[in-house]
Amino acid sequence: MAGFRALAEQVRNPRLVAAQRRTALRKCLERFAPYGHRATWHHLCTRAGIATQDRDPDPERLVAALTELEEARSLWLAYEEEFAARRRKEKHDGIRQVGALDDWHRRTWGGCDIVPCESPHRHPAARLAVVLHRMITAMEAGRPRPDCPVCGSTRFAWLPETADALAPGPACRQCGVLAPVSVLAPETLRAAHRAHHMGVFAAA
Repeated sequence: MAGFRALAEQVRNPRLVAAQRRTALRKCLERFAPYGHRATWHHLCTRAGIATQDRDPDPERLVAALTELEEARSLWLAYEEEFAARRRKEKHDGIRQVGALDDWHRRTWGGCDIVPCESPHRHPAARLAVVLHRMITAMEAGRPRPDCPVCGSTRFAWLPETADALAPGPACRQCGVLAPVSVLAPETLRAAHRAHHMGVFAAA
């Protein structure tokens, strides 16, 4: 099975037809998809100007989408290396207690569903690397906040567990991100539950 880098080379390979290069980009998302496979694909297509069902897209647009994905992946791999080094030092120093950051990192290991979204068609508009940086910064701060770590909105609704959702949680009504419970203040979580019971999840 080809790895991410080998697939990225296929996306950039001018000797391959556009359909093959598109398939290679889709397979890249099996190795790294911050929003989940479908939402990340929709995000990349939207930003690169590719129709999601286009089987013969402009190769330059495919490369643009790949470039954004690689930028985010590089940031995430650097974070994982820093996290692993910190945990090794903590264990060496006898610190064994696992915190919220450790739990979040364990669930996002490998780079898929790092920042899950409420819907494949509803996700932040910013570049993937920008969104990942904001979420990592918020998690490492370790301080519950009243607003979305990605877009700054204070409006959340609790997303119940469904067949399509990874897990129940507070979804930002502005950008659609499911924020980790540990990053939000108690009053924000209570308001999210109230919004869910009132049936007001639709974005403003």
